[in-house]
Parts: sequence; C-alpha cells; structure tokens
Amino acid sequence: MTRISLKVLVPLMALTICSCASSPSQEDAATSQPDSVLYARGFQIRHFDEYTAVSLRDPWDTLKVRQTYILVEKDRPLPENLPEGIVVRTPVERAIVYTSVHCAVLEQLACSGKIIGVCESEYISSPEILSGVASGSIADIGLSTAPDVEKIIDLGAEMIIASPFQNSGYGAAEKLGIPILEAADYMENHPLGRTEWCRLFGLFFGKRAEADSIFHSTMNSYLELKRLSCEAAEKPSVLLELKYGSAWLVPSGESYIGTFHRDAGGDYIFKDITGSDNAVIPFEKVFDVASDADFWLFKYASRSNITYKDLEKEYQPYSNFRAFKEKKIYVCNTMHTSYYDDLTIHPDRILEDFIFIYHPELLPGYSPKYYFPLQQ
Repeated sequence: MTRISLKVLVPLMALTICSCASSPSQEDAATSQPDSVLYARGFQIRHFDEYTAVSLRDPWDTLKVRQTYILVEKDRPLPENLPEGIVVRTPVERAIVYTSVHCAVLEQLACSGKIIGVCESEYISSPEILSGVASGSIADIGLSTAPDVEKIIDLGAEMIIASPFQNSGYGAAEKLGIPILEAADYMENHPLGRTEWCRLFGLFFGKRAEADSIFHSTMNSYLELKRLSCEAAEKPSVLLELKYGSAWLVPSGESYIGTFHRDAGGDYIFKDITGSDNAVIPFEKVFDVASDADFWLFKYASRSNITYKDLEKEYQPYSNFRAFKEKKIYVCNTMHTSYYDDLTIHPDRILEDFIFIYHPELLPGYSPKYYFPLQQ
C-alpha cells in the first residue's frame, strides 16, 4: 500500500463520510428545530437531539442539494442511524482555507488559530494570517486549483474550506477523505446573505453564539444605513466595473452587487439584468446605454494607484463617458483596502461608502474606507 493511501485512512476514520440511512428517523424529525435563515438562499440548518444537519443548495440549480453535512460534537459518541451525508466532528480544530475571504471570516470568529494552511498567501491581506505563514505555523499549500495534497495530508487537516465553481471539482483533494465545506457565499443575491454564511461557519467551529451575534449586529447596521439612503430625493445613475478583453463584465441587477447600489440610493444602469452572475456585454452596447451615467465605480488591483490618464491610456474610448469628463469616477484598489475581507462580514461598511458617494449630505464628515475619487 502506498504512503498516501495509508495516510488517507486517518481523516476517513476520524471524520467519517457516512451514508448509514437515507433520512432521519420519525423520532428525530419530530424533535428537529430548523434555524431561521433570514437572507441566505444557499443553505438550510436543522438541529436534532444528537446532531445538526446542514444542507447546501446547488447555486446553479437551486432545486438540488449540492451537499449535506452531519455535525456531531466530538465529546459525544457517534449516533446510530445517521442520515446520509458527510459526518463532521465538531468543533473543527485544523482547517485548510483556500480563500482570503474565508480566512477573514474565521478571523472575525476568533478562529484564525485553527487555520493550518492557506492557498495563494500572496493574496491574503490579514496581518495575523500572513504572520502565521511567515513563521511557518500556517502552511502555504499552493494554488487553490492545484493544492499540494501531500502537504494537506501531512498537516492532519480536519476540513477544507473552498469556493465551488460551476462544472468544476476540487481535483485530487476530493480523494483525500477530508470533508470539503463548499462555501458558495459569493453566489448570494444580497450582501446580508453573504454575511449569514458566518452562522454556518460558527456551527462547524463551535462559535454558534458568536456568529449569530456578528450577523445580527451587521444586519442591524446595514438596515439602518439602508433606511438612511431612503431619505435621498434623487437616485443618481451609476455604471460599474470595466471592460475585460473586447466585452464588459456587468454585474446583474439581482446580484449582491446590484443590491448594494440599490440599497445605497443609486440607480444602477443594468439593474434589469437577471441572475446572480456577471453578464458579458459588448463595449458598444455599454456605451450606448451608460455613457451618460452620473457616476462610474470600479475595482482594480495594483501596487500603485491609477489616474484618469492611465485609464485613457488603457482604452481611449473610456474618456468619452460623461463620468470621465466630469471627474465622477470612484475606484477601489483591492490591494490597498480590505474590501474583499470585509465584503462578507462587514457589508454595512461598504454600503456606507456607496451612500457617501451618491448622497454625501446624508453622512457629513464621513471618511471613505474603500472607494476614492480617481486621481487626476
């Protein structure tokens, strides 16, 4: 037997991928307590006397269940006749995390000490996580598309946290017998839907109360800001992002991005596009529809901040937009801000930036955190 196959038995025995029964017993069903999920569409939680069942919907076919996890506390014996699903003994103490966003969620839950490995550490902004990588207490396991599975085995990981993508899997990592938490929070259509995924993380890491508190605090702050934006008499029109190649990647109106700008009191030009994914629209059509937009906001990643001259040099037709001419372009350099880290846990802070841009009179004295005027 090879070295890998011997070591794979350890996580298989410890965490157990189980298919003992097809459904909970009638007795269990009678005592189950569903968690009230307020904004997230991607998961359901049901608490039973001896375990908790978490079901993830397929974000590309919401009538299907993509994955089911059966959470059993480590200090309890494994119950008999569990329903079908991946059994995870909680709280998880040793996790591999593929994305900076989910590292930030665990950090907010005071669980960064449970992160033993990350992918692509050069994209992580958390000083605490980066310090762990530098000291060797957190391993960099390489690309999220091709992680070092030998290193994952050697680390003794109890769980992998990764973002699923349509029609793609997790390669060799799927064969290790280690549960993969498929965190599809980015497919939610409301910013608070993304935030509510922290409640799911709280269940896996023994931080249920803390996660619930974070979610409700963020929700209350977000809704208060949304109410504030309703006081604005007008809604300025806004164009988002840049063209990529020959076309423009346009967030849909039903996406969490579209929701952000609606809740901030903006009139998003492409609000009528349905679905949660980006739409690909030719530049000419974007210009026809959005050339007269009041504001233009986009994100980019660069070690140096770009200017209007840089934007025009990149693609001269950009200079024909009204927002370019009137100097009403606001940009977020994701390498200099914590935008992506805060996107899940603190959407209220990002909403505050948008309200300040569209309606500065509603937030006198406010200092933006993510989006700033494009430099001359």
